[in-house]
Amino acid sequence: MKAMRNSKQLKSKVEVATVAIVDGECEQWYLNMIKRNEQVNFKITPEIPQHKSIKDQYESVQDYLNQDYERVFWIIDFDTIIKEEREAKKGHSPMQEFQSYYRLAMAEEKVVVIMNVPCLEFWYLLHYKKTNKFFDSYEKLLPDLKKCLPDYEKTSKYYTKQNDDIYLKLKPLLKKAISNASTLKEFDLENPLVGVSHMHRVSMEEVEGMKLLGEGF
Repeated sequence: MKAMRNSKQLKSKVEVATVAIVDGECEQWYLNMIKRNEQVNFKITPEIPQHKSIKDQYESVQDYLNQDYERVFWIIDFDTIIKEEREAKKGHSPMQEFQSYYRLAMAEEKVVVIMNVPCLEFWYLLHYKKTNKFFDSYEKLLPDLKKCLPDYEKTSKYYTKQNDDIYLKLKPLLKKAISNASTLKEFDLENPLVGVSHMHRVSMEEVEGMKLLGEGF
């Protein structure tokens, strides 16, 4: 009985150990496919993605830290910030606001900031080739991705198709993507216009760690 009780306690703890904060549907779909295929459990929030300001996203980070999550992934698509900076009214700089909250988050031991420059699709591109080419938007990146993944669509059907979802499509190239992403330079606030993705930090290496933490998910 004691062993069974300890097992239940471990499972309960691990089920709330990790949370990923996303700002778009594609991130949510992709992470859900990791969960489905690798049989790991972590929270993805919000459950219905909706665009929020950087301030609101950072406040979510703090909320989950206050709830004693062991690890908080904050996934950021930089093209959104670039777009908001272009469209901002005089006297307001979304870029400066982002820089401030980025520094605060990076100083938190339990927070892992996942930058995608310009967007999640750059991570997919790294499955096929190593590049740090800068694209200022998804639309600019898409032609390059289509050369490698011709059928790509930003739809729930495409991302979550049974036995042929986005994760399974790319999984044979995952080790290559991890290698390509991990050898790129870190995101640099002083020189941010360089292609980069940190999604390898929530890919197989992280997944395997979750499996070790919570046998039986």
